[in-house]
Amino acid sequence: MKLIAIGDNVVDYYQDQRMMYPGGNALNVAVAAKRIGAESCAYLGITGDDAAASHVIECMRLEGIDASRIRRTYGPNGEAVVTLNEEGDRIFVGTNRGIRMPSLLQLKLTEDDLAYAEKYDLIHTSVNSDIEHELARLSARRPVAFDFSTRKKWDEAYLRQVCPHLTYAFFSGSDMGQSEIAELTAFVHELGVKVVGVTRGADPARFSEAGALYTQEPMPVRIVDTMGAGDSFIGGFLASYHGKGDMREALAAAARAAATTCEHFGAFGYGMRK
Repeated sequence: MKLIAIGDNVVDYYQDQRMMYPGGNALNVAVAAKRIGAESCAYLGITGDDAAASHVIECMRLEGIDASRIRRTYGPNGEAVVTLNEEGDRIFVGTNRGIRMPSLLQLKLTEDDLAYAEKYDLIHTSVNSDIEHELARLSARRPVAFDFSTRKKWDEAYLRQVCPHLTYAFFSGSDMGQSEIAELTAFVHELGVKVVGVTRGADPARFSEAGALYTQEPMPVRIVDTMGAGDSFIGGFLASYHGKGDMREALAAAARAAATTCEHFGAFGYGMRK
C-alpha cells in the first residue's frame, strides 16, 4: 500500500521539557503507516522556513517520507504548545495559528500535484488541513481518508460537506456515549462513507465497515506520552486494511501502532531542544 498525506504539520512544543517534536495529524499518519509496513509514503503541505520547519523536513527524510512537493514559505512553522498531566495525556495549551505560515496560506493543488497523488493508492488528510476545497478533485483520483478529530471541530453541515468525498472517516470520541457513536456512524455511512472509525483513548475503538461493527481494545503498554497515539492508530489501520481488507487484522495492527507511540515522547520521537 502506498499513502500520501496532504495537509497539516506542526512542531509540538513541550513546555515542561523545553523540547519540540515533529507532528501534525497528516504527517503523523504518514509516518505511522510507513513504520507499520506501507510500501511508500509521502507528505504534501506547507512549512515555514525556520529551524522548526527544517527539523520537521529532516525527520521526514529520516523516516523515508517523500517530501519533494512541500511548499516552503517565509515565516514560522506551525507550533502547538502542550504539557502533560500525571497520566501522560497530552493537554494543548496554545498555538501560533495566527502567525504561522500554514494557517495564513491556503494550499492549492496543481495538476502536477494531482498527478503525483495519483501515484499513491490512498490519500489521507484531516480537519486541521484546510483542504476541503480540494476534496472533490482528490477523491476523483484516489480514495480519501479523513480525520475529523473531536466533535468541537465538526457539525452536521460540515459532515454533509466533507463525507461524500470520503472512503474512510475517523473521529475522536472519548467524550461520546455508545448511542451517540452509533448515531454518528449511521449518519456518516448514509453520506457515502464505507468505513467509519471512532477511537476512544483508553476505551475500545469502535469501527463500522458498511454497517458491520467491530471493536478493538487498546494494547497493554507503559504509557510515557499519548501524543499522536490516535494518529498512529489511523496510520496503522490504513496501512493494513487498504489492500487486504481484513478489518480484524487491521484493527490489531492499529492498536499495536498506537501502543508503540505511547512508549516515547512526541508523536514519533525526534525531540529537539528549543
